[in-house]
Amino acid sequence: MTARLIDGNALARQTRAELAPRVAALAARGQQPALAVILVGDDPASQVYVKHKVADCEGVGMRSILDRLPADLPEAALLARIEALNADPAVHGILVQLPLPAHIDANKVIATIAPGKDVDGFHLANAGALMVGQRGFRPCTPYGCMRMLQAAGVEPRGRHAVVVGRSNIVGKPMAMLLLQANATVTICHSATPDLAAFTRQADILVAAVGRRNTITADMVKPGAAVIDVGMNRNEAGRLCGDVDFDAVREVAGWITPVPGGVGPMTRAMLLVNTLEAAEAAAAHAAPAAG
Repeated sequence: MTARLIDGNALARQTRAELAPRVAALAARGQQPALAVILVGDDPASQVYVKHKVADCEGVGMRSILDRLPADLPEAALLARIEALNADPAVHGILVQLPLPAHIDANKVIATIAPGKDVDGFHLANAGALMVGQRGFRPCTPYGCMRMLQAAGVEPRGRHAVVVGRSNIVGKPMAMLLLQANATVTICHSATPDLAAFTRQADILVAAVGRRNTITADMVKPGAAVIDVGMNRNEAGRLCGDVDFDAVREVAGWITPVPGGVGPMTRAMLLVNTLEAAEAAAAHAAPAAG
């Protein structure tokens, strides 16, 4: 058995195509959705990510505002810039590209972004909303993973989902989203003894640890859906995930590739969140306009 590929590139293209008319409808009412992206320093990977995000915005008709700031920027100056964007009604989403230089407290930066413009879904207000099942922005990577499962026809209800990784950005919110979808969820991490004993039980396996070949074929239940969030490089410098793709593909029922899997969907869900922020702002402004 060879696993069916969950093509993140194709699904992201479809998502952007679905968003474009909604963006155009808002723009026609004078409310063009706008995403502000702040890049502090010159981290090469961050520059690539930001370039893609700006291009994605332009591709669906959104406005992008890119702030390139020096690595030695004082923390107070960054916080002041975020406050200015918070106060600008023409800006609907604010994204500060991580990682930040060591002298800047990322938690303080995230807390400064207005929850209604926190399209990354990292603010404590949005994290808390996810925990208790209320409306809020979902972190883009786990949100994209859920869309990929949906597109593949993989129903989490009643399934055992195992999430390997417990980060605030992927692992924890991924577990919450799967729980909301009525999966039975296990979270594994660096202190989990006998990781394979848990992963072999998974109908849905999400690998998000950032270490190449963490998940091997003998660790996967036949027919499982395997979502690879990892982004690593092998000895040849080529991108690869946390899953031994070639071997696991012969065991799993569905699998996401790296590259071309979760990454494009993460960016697509950023657009979804930004558009929803713009639509919410337009709805809030509508009574005053009338």
